[in-house]
Formats: sequence, structure tokens, C-alpha cells
Amino acid sequence: MIKISYVIPCYGSESTIKSVVDDVKAVISTRSGELDYEIVLVNDYSPDDVWDVILKLSNENPKIRGFCLSKNFGQHAALMAGYKKATGDIIISLDDDGQTPASESLILIDKINEGYDVVYGRYRKRKDSSFRKFGTYVNKKMAETLVGKPKNVEITSFYALKRYVALEMVKYENSYPYIHGLIFRTTSNCVNVTIEHEHRVTGKSGYTLSKLLSLWLNGFTSFSVKPLRIATVMGFICSFIGFIFIIYTIIERILNPGLPAGYAITISILLLVGGIIMGMLGIIGEYIGRLYISINKAPQYIIKDSTDRE
Repeated sequence: MIKISYVIPCYGSESTIKSVVDDVKAVISTRSGELDYEIVLVNDYSPDDVWDVILKLSNENPKIRGFCLSKNFGQHAALMAGYKKATGDIIISLDDDGQTPASESLILIDKINEGYDVVYGRYRKRKDSSFRKFGTYVNKKMAETLVGKPKNVEITSFYALKRYVALEMVKYENSYPYIHGLIFRTTSNCVNVTIEHEHRVTGKSGYTLSKLLSLWLNGFTSFSVKPLRIATVMGFICSFIGFIFIIYTIIERILNPGLPAGYAITISILLLVGGIIMGMLGIIGEYIGRLYISINKAPQYIIKDSTDRE
């Protein structure tokens, strides 16, 4: 019998998490002789009473395990906490808002059984807000450019992976986990399956602009030095442009001695080059700052409470 671990980060889902759990149980019951399951619910310091709901669900069903983080560490850190505690042969990441029907997880499981290490659900039609779709697009391009994502694989928050992949991922102990970077660092044996995507029943996405920016920075600085290489290339380009401009200015002054000094263009170039320099210094600063935090061993997450009493 194959054991499936559903890892579900919970944030602002007091009114939806029970229906998601019920859907999971209903789906597994259709293959009760083939599949066993556990549901790992990670409360990422949600502002509502979702932890009380998790405690109640856990008391009613020992296959439901709850973990409460001491503060909001973010979805990817909450997933890492869930992977660390999961015991299944196949681990499925599932959102807490019900937009991805749990019934679609059987498609992922069947595809994993064909020999793939990771299977991502590709939504037939996304029913997110325009802001969330934009964030997904940027995340996709970043993963292709910086962390080696195969171009024929579309990443989403709904995916299944083999246990060995999760065990390899949780070996990463630095402060800024980026789940998809860890996946593609572990394996390239990934594939998509097409699934349905439902409208959000209640509430709104927990991803604000600041959280999306933080997630992108994790991907930029944790798994690639390409931003630093881009900074180096831009530095050479600006130096070359500056050199050409100096030659042009000298020739222009020789040919037209009475030509007034071009203060406007000089100031514009200074502002442009200065802005580029400050931006590149900011990228370097991000690397140094995150390196400093990692050296000081800031935790990915802290579990404050748990339903596991053993």
C-alpha cells in the first residue's frame, strides 16, 4: 500500500480548511485498498482561528497532524516544515483555499507511479487575480533563468514528489528556502499533467506585493550567481558607453569649439550610471546580508505547538 502525505500550509483559511480536508479523505476513500494517507497541516501564524480548527480535526482523526509556527515564516518555509514531518511515499503540496480540487491529486499520483520524480499540475485555465497571474509569470521566468527549470515544465503550487526528493530538500538548512529551486537542484525528472482550477470560495490570496518580492529575492540570491554576473556585464557596458561618450565629446569640442557645454546630457548620464551602480550594489548587499543571516543560523521556521504527542 502506498502512503500519501498531503502537506498543506494554512494561512487565513479558517473557513476553508475543513472542506479541503474532507475532500482529501473522500478522494483517498475511492482507493482505500491501494492508498493510505496522512494530512500535515502547517499553521503559518495565521491571523484567524485556523489553529483551533486544526486541533479539532486532529482530535477527530489521527491521520491529521497539525504544526503551529511561532510567526509567519512564509509559504515555502511552512512547506519545508511539513516535508520534514511527512512520512508518506509520495508527498503532495496542496493549497488551503480549495481552488485546486483534491480529486485532481489522483492524476498526480498515477503520473508519479509511471516513474517521474516530480509531477506539477498545469491548470487548464487559471482563475486567479491578474496580480497573482503576473506573480506566477515572473516566478516562471525566474525559475527558467536562474534555477534551471526545464522550459517544458510549468511550475504551480500543486505538485507531487517522491519521498527521496523531499528528504533531499529538507537537508537545506539556510534561512531562505525556495521550494522550486530545491526541487530542480535535486532532479530534472519532472513533468506536467493538466488539471482543473476552481474559483476561490472565500478570502483572498495571502501573497502581497512585499511577499512576492521577498520570494523572488529568495530565488535570485539562494540558487544562482547570475544576478552578480549581470551586474558585471552591465558595469562593462556602462564603462564602454562612457568611453565612447568621452571620445565623442573630445571630437565634438575640436570640431565645434564654440559649442556650449552639454550640462543636461551630462547630468542624465550621471543619473543613469549612478542608478545602475546603486542597483547593482543593492543586489550585492542582498547576497551579503543573506549570507550574514545564514552564517548566524537564523531558522527557516520554529514550531511552537504540535498535535504530535509522542
